[in-house]
Amino acid sequence: MIDIKAVIMAGGKGTRLRPLTCDIPKPMVPILNKPVMEYSIDLLKKHGIKDIAVTMAYMPSIIMDYFEAGDKWNVNLEYFIEDTPLGTGGSVKNAQEFLDDTFIVISGDALTDLDISKAIDYHRQKKSKATIILRREDVPLEYGVVITDESGKVIRFLEKPSWSEVFSDTVNTGIYILEPEILDYFDKDVNFDFSKDLFPKLLEDKIPMYGYITEEYWNDIGDLNSYMETHFNILDRKVCVDINAREIEKGIWIEDGVEIGKNTKLSSPVYIAQNSSIKDNVNINAYSIIGPNCDIGNHSSLKKSILWKNSKIGSSTHCRGSVLCNDVELQSRINTFEKSAIGKGSLLSCGVKVNPNVKIWPDKIIKEDTIISQNVVWGTKVEKNIFGYKDVSGHINTQINPEFSSRLGSAYASTLHKDTSIIISCDCFNASQIIKNSLISGILSTGVGVIDIKNTNLAINRFAIRHYKAKGGVHVSINHLKNDEVHIEFMNETGANIDRATEIKIENLFNRDDFERCNAKDIKDIIEVDNFHYFYIDDNMKNINNLYEIKTIKPKILVSSICSDVMKLAYKVFEKIGCDVTCDHSIKDYEDIDLYLSNMAKNVVENNLDFGVVLSQNGESVLIIDEKGRIIDNEKYNILTTLILLKSKNIKRIVIPHTMPTIIQKLTQKHDVEIIKTKHSHSCFMNAVLRDEEMFTQYLFNFDAVSAVCKIIDFLAENKIRLSHIVDEIPEFYFIKKQIECEWDDKGRVIKNIIMQNDNRNIELFEGVRINTDKGWCLVLPDKEKALFNLYTEGICQEYAEELSIDLSSKIENLLKNKRL
Repeated sequence: MIDIKAVIMAGGKGTRLRPLTCDIPKPMVPILNKPVMEYSIDLLKKHGIKDIAVTMAYMPSIIMDYFEAGDKWNVNLEYFIEDTPLGTGGSVKNAQEFLDDTFIVISGDALTDLDISKAIDYHRQKKSKATIILRREDVPLEYGVVITDESGKVIRFLEKPSWSEVFSDTVNTGIYILEPEILDYFDKDVNFDFSKDLFPKLLEDKIPMYGYITEEYWNDIGDLNSYMETHFNILDRKVCVDINAREIEKGIWIEDGVEIGKNTKLSSPVYIAQNSSIKDNVNINAYSIIGPNCDIGNHSSLKKSILWKNSKIGSSTHCRGSVLCNDVELQSRINTFEKSAIGKGSLLSCGVKVNPNVKIWPDKIIKEDTIISQNVVWGTKVEKNIFGYKDVSGHINTQINPEFSSRLGSAYASTLHKDTSIIISCDCFNASQIIKNSLISGILSTGVGVIDIKNTNLAINRFAIRHYKAKGGVHVSINHLKNDEVHIEFMNETGANIDRATEIKIENLFNRDDFERCNAKDIKDIIEVDNFHYFYIDDNMKNINNLYEIKTIKPKILVSSICSDVMKLAYKVFEKIGCDVTCDHSIKDYEDIDLYLSNMAKNVVENNLDFGVVLSQNGESVLIIDEKGRIIDNEKYNILTTLILLKSKNIKRIVIPHTMPTIIQKLTQKHDVEIIKTKHSHSCFMNAVLRDEEMFTQYLFNFDAVSAVCKIIDFLAENKIRLSHIVDEIPEFYFIKKQIECEWDDKGRVIKNIIMQNDNRNIELFEGVRINTDKGWCLVLPDKEKALFNLYTEGICQEYAEELSIDLSSKIENLLKNKRL
């Protein structure tokens, strides 16, 4: 028995062990169902050391809550917490008041069965002031290398050398036997390290310092490999620690309360903790460790896998070389492969495949049949659907990073023929450029060609696809209001957004990593086009029918956009066709867009301008202010452009999303025009208007803001009228849009009940549920991207519109509260 004290260094974050250490400090990572630090306490107690200081920094409360004062282990624990990182030496110095005689420093996140008594005897025999416990390692590159002379005195050491610097195979284990006076070399609360700072000073001052080479087991649990290896070494009895379970046959350790089903095979060595349930026809292969309260479903198998507590594995699921943290659920038909790790509380739905070396952070939800080939760190869930309402979007360098983008580019290009080319572009942000370049790499790797039209807007990308007769396009942009949010849009050969069927193809290819790859000789050159916008400007010039009249009138226009590049383009086009153009850059100074529009409207009126336009950052949509200061946006703009189309010649068809006010349909009844109703999605509407060349002007009005304004200017010049004349023709209508938040799993239940409640009324199920009444209509539409319902209501007067909206809202909120319905 040894009458000395000990210090357990338990401040490790375990960064390389994540996701195992995302919610617990490294010393609390379990080894055979107990924290690794507990083995250090057991070892110290075995050698009669009961007074133990524990130095902590990261999540200290978790350690203190588990070990408390140490009574359960018959030791006395005192805790010392670092407010700021102090290094290995500084953390021990922080406990100096506790250390009044020889003491041993041991790691709380390494496993060893060191004979401490022999090491102490060696320290005292050598009259050493500092003894470093050493161990021979064939590959010492990850450790501090130490060389001793024949007497064992330390003469040289080096932290983590390269092979050219290796001068010994004895490495520093981080276990030290020290005399208290050596701590006087540094002041308290000073950051210093034993091996980098203190030991070189001792060496320089010729203070007796020795190395004790141990042949016993030691393993630093620094990463997933060493963590798993430690388990396997214990099961192989290569380390002398107690296994708290009955060995029912050689190499099969079972704790109390374990249930094992019929035809289940256990192949040693295996460890199963208390109260776990193994169902029928299960194979628990060698080096499998199952924590307490786990369930293993029928026909499943484990091999070289480690399950923490409360994990559940469904039927026909197979884990190979994986670590599952607490409360993980794997549903049926799941496969996980070597060196994969799944964080606490994560749920993997049926059919998921986790590829080798993949790490899934805690509390993730992985949707069915997804193939996970990269680490899942951010967000709350990963699912097969990567497309939202109209694009792929997410936070830059987290949800959407270069690796993701390259794979996405490969998936998109794999839907095309190799002998084709696509247009690619991005806005002016550097972040967009990075994502664009990654997409290009992925696309080129499939053999598909790329025409890079550089920095521009989405509307010009669509134009370029038609101009070059390309087979598709990709545009990358950053949200100007949320600078960390990136958007990636994919187009087909007409310049319209790809349809849902193509999105599904891309998602399937992406999730399966099922990409076309070409030989080196088939990788095409990137065709780079500078100043492509000049082609766009020329095209707009060619499509103006009344250029002379416009230049004669010289309309005075105020132009604004949150994107300066879009505003510059608009300035060039409008000036080229003969307008007197002024740019308003002040929009960026306003947080309240309504206040800005109000001030812009005053500006238009006070300066006798013909109208003002506010262009969206992607160059697609536009808001117009007439010379009287009236703001024409959203539904009013759609009615305005419908009136222009109806007054134009040779218009036979108009496309209307079914979420639009019915006043548009009433306007068309006066003309011999066919109405084509579409679903509300961006892609459905755009593909419909691009299906027929006669409807191309409607496309421009909705998806090319600069060209739309040109068309309006051309129409006004041809008819010799001002914008207010056509605005005056917009009929009164009463339309309300609203959103109601919900849970994702409420959507189907609520829609079903809305249908049932209105089964005797005039309802349409074209998309969502539309309820028609003699007072108007209302539509409830579950949102594709967010956990909410979109409500659209139109009444024969404002009172009726509000009444319908309130009534439907109340019914939905009632259903959301009553989960039993």
